[in-house]
Amino acid sequence: MNLITLDVMNTTALAALLLMLGLVLQRKVGLLHQLCVPAPVIGGFGFALVVWAARSWGGVEFKFDTALQTPLMIAFFATVGLGGSLALLKKGGKVLGIYLVACWLLALLQNGLGIGIASLLGEHPLLGLMAGAVSLEGGFGAAAAFGPEAEALGVTGATTAALAAATFGMVAGGLLGAPVARLLITRHKVDIHAEQVHDLKALQASERPVPATITGTLLLKILAVVLCTMIAGLWLSGHLRADFDIILPSYVGAMFIAIVLRNLNEKFALLTLPDNAINVVSDFCLGIFLTMAMMSLQLWQLADLGWSLLIILAVQTLAIILLAVFLMFRLMGGNYDAAVLCAGFVGHGLGATPNAVANMGAVCERYKVFSHKAFIVAPLCGAVLIDIVAIPAITWCLNVFG
Repeated sequence: MNLITLDVMNTTALAALLLMLGLVLQRKVGLLHQLCVPAPVIGGFGFALVVWAARSWGGVEFKFDTALQTPLMIAFFATVGLGGSLALLKKGGKVLGIYLVACWLLALLQNGLGIGIASLLGEHPLLGLMAGAVSLEGGFGAAAAFGPEAEALGVTGATTAALAAATFGMVAGGLLGAPVARLLITRHKVDIHAEQVHDLKALQASERPVPATITGTLLLKILAVVLCTMIAGLWLSGHLRADFDIILPSYVGAMFIAIVLRNLNEKFALLTLPDNAINVVSDFCLGIFLTMAMMSLQLWQLADLGWSLLIILAVQTLAIILLAVFLMFRLMGGNYDAAVLCAGFVGHGLGATPNAVANMGAVCERYKVFSHKAFIVAPLCGAVLIDIVAIPAITWCLNVFG
């Protein structure tokens, strides 16, 4: 076996190039754009397939130095925390509350199904967790983050399994969301009109502030805050592990500290932290970190896990469709907005928030009626507020079953 070794600089440069390639393919290839497949997945996963082929048929193996992957991952989760305003919970009203609780319960259900089915199939319970809320509601970011934690606890191939499950979820969430909504509208003969959203006007205003001008000084300020939360998160995780034997991944610690900082800042106005500037830092960190994670996948490890993963994911997919059709639709009001929200629920419940937005957009385009309620509630819950329960639940499972 011929070994090709890339140092940290070459690995990072390759990740950047693959990310750029993914962005180009995402725009040029209609199917990839329609399914909202992230650019890091397109470039990174595509290269992982090349590496697998080179190893299997060419006798060539690649070794990457991904030393920057962990710092970038922690930085990304810190930016997620900086976007977690708890005040939005009060402004969202009843609709947001019901939808958010449903998302939280789905995360718990996905963890339970994954762990339970994996145990029945004779697999490690944490393998099932990787095919639960980690990779589905959590998406590629959480899959790439929690996978190494499971591997450190003895689950071989956990990262590969988690990212493979996230890939499945991304495709399934993009394909199934809009058809579920159309089924609900047809089956229940729903009147095609959207409700007024007087109770969500304050939320809509808070979600769409005037964007700040992006400057080098502003990005430096955001980066300084992110680095400080990273350091605090590392300290918190180390302290809990050493003194209380509690596994709290450093990125989770950084995210929670960032949430506390964000909400203290909203109350006391200590710093100016514009969301659009935070998003720039977040997109950069996630793009490089996730591309590194995807391109270094050892896909040949899936050979021993494939059928178990497929069974778990098939059950997870069936479960969320049944929840959307028989429970969520009624809970959300049984109207057009509820159907559109169900499309979003399936989208980010299996894949990610871009899936939810794409699904809802497809439904609204089909019926020529825009649902303001759905486009406010689903992205807010699926992208930010869900992690308030989902990540602690995953952390608890790691401690119990690890």
